Amino acid sequence: MNDLTLAEKAALTSGASLWTTKPVERAGIASITLSDGPHGVRRQLTGGDHLGIGRGIPATCMPPAVALGSSWDPDLLRGVGAALGAEARALGVQVLLGPGINIKRSPLCGRNFEYLSEDPLVSGVLGAALVEGVQSGGVGAALKHFAANNQETNRLRVSAEVDERTLREIYLAAFEHVVKRARPWTVMCAYNKVNGEYASQNRWLLTTVLREEWGFDGLVMSDWGAVDDRVAGVWAGLDLEMPTSGGITDALLVEAVRVGRLDPALLDLAVSRVLALVAKARAAQPEAFVAKACAAQPEAIVVKAGAAQPEAFLAESSAVQPEDSVASAPGARPGAVMVAEGGGAVEIDGVRACAHHRLAREVAAQCAVLLKNDGVLPLATSTSVAVLGELARTPRYQGAGSSQIVPTRLDDALTEMRALAGADLPFAPGYRLDHGEPDEALVEQAREVAAAAQVAVVFLGLPEGEESEGYDRAHLDLPAGQRAMLDAVIATGTTTVVVLSNGGVVAVSGWDARVAAILEGWLLGQAGGGALADLLYGVANPSGRLAETIPLRLEDTPSFLNFPGDPDQVRYGEGVFVGYRYHDAVRGEVGYPFGHGLSYTTFAYSDLTVSVKGADEEIEVEVAARVTNTGGRQGREVAQLYVSAPSATVRRPVRELRGFTKVALEPGESAVVRFALGYRDFSYFDVREGRWTAEPGTASVHVGASSRDLRLHAEVALDVAGRRPPLTPDSPLGDWFADDAGRTALLGVAWEPSRFLSEEYARTLGSIPLSRLARFPGSKIDPDSLEELAARVRDDRP
Repeated sequence: MNDLTLAEKAALTSGASLWTTKPVERAGIASITLSDGPHGVRRQLTGGDHLGIGRGIPATCMPPAVALGSSWDPDLLRGVGAALGAEARALGVQVLLGPGINIKRSPLCGRNFEYLSEDPLVSGVLGAALVEGVQSGGVGAALKHFAANNQETNRLRVSAEVDERTLREIYLAAFEHVVKRARPWTVMCAYNKVNGEYASQNRWLLTTVLREEWGFDGLVMSDWGAVDDRVAGVWAGLDLEMPTSGGITDALLVEAVRVGRLDPALLDLAVSRVLALVAKARAAQPEAFVAKACAAQPEAIVVKAGAAQPEAFLAESSAVQPEDSVASAPGARPGAVMVAEGGGAVEIDGVRACAHHRLAREVAAQCAVLLKNDGVLPLATSTSVAVLGELARTPRYQGAGSSQIVPTRLDDALTEMRALAGADLPFAPGYRLDHGEPDEALVEQAREVAAAAQVAVVFLGLPEGEESEGYDRAHLDLPAGQRAMLDAVIATGTTTVVVLSNGGVVAVSGWDARVAAILEGWLLGQAGGGALADLLYGVANPSGRLAETIPLRLEDTPSFLNFPGDPDQVRYGEGVFVGYRYHDAVRGEVGYPFGHGLSYTTFAYSDLTVSVKGADEEIEVEVAARVTNTGGRQGREVAQLYVSAPSATVRRPVRELRGFTKVALEPGESAVVRFALGYRDFSYFDVREGRWTAEPGTASVHVGASSRDLRLHAEVALDVAGRRPPLTPDSPLGDWFADDAGRTALLGVAWEPSRFLSEEYARTLGSIPLSRLARFPGSKIDPDSLEELAARVRDDRP
């Protein structure tokens, strides 16, 4: 690095193009390629864009995070990550931009389909698994969006006003878990401000918390276009601005160093992290640095397929017709697809594509959540079934915006259901996806088709325009046209099953009591149609669980009064009471609770045991319980552990998720699930002390199938001393009385006990700082001696 000029150093800390970093050829420093994720590799060619409007090379579109979060299965996500890493490596991508682990603060967030959960433990555990999977193949992950990026409204300017306790316990906790557990190569900072400071130049976030407290040693990059002040960003700990600024901000850095406004050591530090990332990528993927020029414009792309299953790739996705594919192409391996790019080429392995499509189907089947079932599911092949709803044949399988993947193939539920049923199931579209109002002719057709069947399977959901990166939703309702069709179908008396396709939760309370079953399919990726058919016909057993609460009404959600906020700032007024934490605290009714999900079998819980050893910060609590499959078929259960911790000084949630595990059991089989809890699991973040604090008393542990279905319960006596804030002259009288040493000191120098230590007196004046009470008539205490008194109390404490 010492051989680099100041201009070269500045240039290395910004992009060369939309998707690449700058090389310094004379110094042997290569460029690396980044690509959007997080549920596929959106490898764009020259002329591409950031928001997914342009086409990219076909890649496997895995289920987005909204679905993956409902799997509650880190092993599953680790496998997904490994597949994504393999495809990224094959496409010459060194860093995949994902996963996104921001908390689902409101169901209205337009980008909720890219995030995992309303709970930081689920987001953290599953996010870490994805990162581990991606990086196992030598491709870096970019953990995003750091931090408090929980809405799309005014996202490039809004300031998220969040108190530190809420930040630590809710919005930073998942990032902390992933950073410490999975060691991502990179972290991407968010667009928004956090408490008045842009995330891209927030030194407390990027340096104090991320690096100094959590030990992150990788590279921090900006989201695309998130940098407001490049010099302030480098000072704060931002290493790489993306995309290129055309050299404009490079010059600003050079000038700042020259005039002494920026310490050159800070620029050197950013450069060292860029070089470390390039070196790591080169070591892991030497072939990725072979020149495969992307000189052609998208319209010039030609797809050439080898002998194995060229039909598996969507011809239209690469702007060519099927006849443009040839059985044998010069330079193509059997079973490979070659995407020609001017003088070079990118090769896509057709065998891998087929294997990854099968994986995508298996994963999707474990992500859908069976919300309700009166016994109609699984369907028998002998049952007369009508399939209704345009979404059955025109699937919505991913969100809109920068994460859009061009799939290698795309399954629809109608075709897959007909294949499993072995019959040409009758179908009616029922509504138009491009028009939200009822189409009376389509509604009537659907009613007639439903009336002639034993079971009507109705596909409903959100059209693409209802939710996207860049804007938030306005309500939780399904389109009026879909609801009109559903009402008409229900009115026929035919048993009705609803299948949902949506990236954010939708209200079901207006119609769920009138249908026999509801399968929440979220957005399930390119193989979701096959997965839904597998679930409906019992080829697969539902095992997804809700990673977010489905409320009865939007007005019931904790952020309702503070989302999306004012034009320049949004106040996180609900504090730590996000999602189920709020609903449980107010004992509110919900549509379906956090953690809920049904199966085609049943599970029983028994034999709860709790053991405790150690004390204070070394305390260890081991929890075990037996889960038994009491039904007639194999199934997977998600055992969930919640903790109710004692607190005398701050308001705590009624219970919080502190562990979960997914187990697969045959009929009659049982397994013991085990959880290990530590001091942090019983703690809150004490902002006065700047650290995690567990308070003495009795905690409760609960094990069950959801936040509202807790089967087992035990009490735990916490052998912890708690942490008392140091007494100062400005501490209120109540704190002095509550501290044995402080109370003794006051009795020795202050008022008569009969007057000033009465219960009434303590309640009335206990909140007044001692420094002010010392000036009251009759206090008999010298205000100038308070510092000495406080110091003596600190020395007398055990």
